[in-house]
Amino acid sequence: MLFGKLLPREGNFFEMFNQHAGHIVAAAHAFSQLVANYGDLHLREKYNQEVDHAEHAADRVTHDVNRLIHKTFITPIDREQIHALINTMDDVADLIQDSAETMALYDVRSMTDEMARLTELSVKCCERLRDAVALLERISDAATAEAALKTCEEIDRLESDADRVMRSAMSKLFREEPDVRELIKLKAIYELLETISDKCEDVANVIEGIVLENS
Repeated sequence: MLFGKLLPREGNFFEMFNQHAGHIVAAAHAFSQLVANYGDLHLREKYNQEVDHAEHAADRVTHDVNRLIHKTFITPIDREQIHALINTMDDVADLIQDSAETMALYDVRSMTDEMARLTELSVKCCERLRDAVALLERISDAATAEAALKTCEEIDRLESDADRVMRSAMSKLFREEPDVRELIKLKAIYELLETISDKCEDVANVIEGIVLENS
């Protein structure tokens, strides 16, 4: 009995998931502002720094969660699910930062309507991801579990919207852009931005699995 009492139990995993999701949304909002104010070099740098700050904060949470997994004897959900969720969430934060860095590295001069639309959809995906994560602690309640699954379905729909925007953007790019170098740059940016929503869908799939196995 004493041995059981001394064993570390559960940990603060759900709180840490929520913290990480908050950093993802902060990064997405900062990136959205970067895109909206891209013509202002001062603001571009300001929002770039905010993206970096949020991504680094998310990295710290990921590190703490992965460390806590090894120190906790009884976890609230399966260890593999915890590992998959936090690392897939961290991929979202990484992709947002990668998008901001790639725009600077490729010397993108201005934003297109398609970039703005893909960014908008990415922000919505990240916000819905945060909402789904916030429900995980209470999925033993049937109504909460259903709400989590519906939120994941919304992320799937947003990802489909991003797919359509990217296909349209690619079609327009190859029809209308005469500069090959500019075409290559914009193609890479479009693909990277669309990957953010793809990765949010991956997180949604992990959450769906957790809900179905634990509710």
